[in-house]
Amino acid sequence: MIGLIAITTLALMSPNHTWEEIVQPKFQDATFTVKVVKGSQAELRKINSDFGTSYRFSYMKAKLKEPFMLRLESRAEETDVLYVMNGPRKLYRIPKIHIGSTENVANAPGKRQTVMDFGVLTPSLFDTLFSAKFDRVDRETGDLVYDLTYQHPRYDDTSRHRVWIDPDKKFIAKRVWFAQDGHEQATFIYDLPRQVNGVWWPTRLTVKNVEGKVAGVTQYTELAINTGLPDSLFKF
Repeated sequence: MIGLIAITTLALMSPNHTWEEIVQPKFQDATFTVKVVKGSQAELRKINSDFGTSYRFSYMKAKLKEPFMLRLESRAEETDVLYVMNGPRKLYRIPKIHIGSTENVANAPGKRQTVMDFGVLTPSLFDTLFSAKFDRVDRETGDLVYDLTYQHPRYDDTSRHRVWIDPDKKFIAKRVWFAQDGHEQATFIYDLPRQVNGVWWPTRLTVKNVEGKVAGVTQYTELAINTGLPDSLFKF
């Protein structure tokens, strides 16, 4: 009888948390500048061979819009670089040297960049891309811990993300990326959140490789939220 009471009490204390508790429902769009504070190519290569590419630019102008729209612009050695993602389609262009390519990654979700990469989750991520499974409440921080996996078997991608969500501000405080073989690839620490137009957004990202070494640090400045960015910015 005592055991039954204990089990019942535990169940009542452990509610079935859902993804609705960890998203920013008011988010529509964001504009900010990504500034590289630190980028160690040697440590970034330990994550994967391509991970250090974005850290070669001292800054990037970023624009995001729901659902699944992203525009990144930068300049290096007097050369403009443009990266656009709209749904599952992505474009990369360097006009000065006539380089341009497009790719459809509908069946390769690991190649998609979303608001999650910048430390925020939105409802659209759980419409078609991710499933969320509640794991626990972190005893040290009080963060809600979830495992995010890709929804559809057709993706054939078993990689996953474990995220720690601040329950009040609803931004990702920490994210651990696990590769398809189950091994940990990298840890992302998001902090210094700011509230703009009712949306909490972290303004610093620290990336650590599997050895726990800091591989890169970026800061988000000139942050503007929900300004009504036009869809035309994200057209190819």
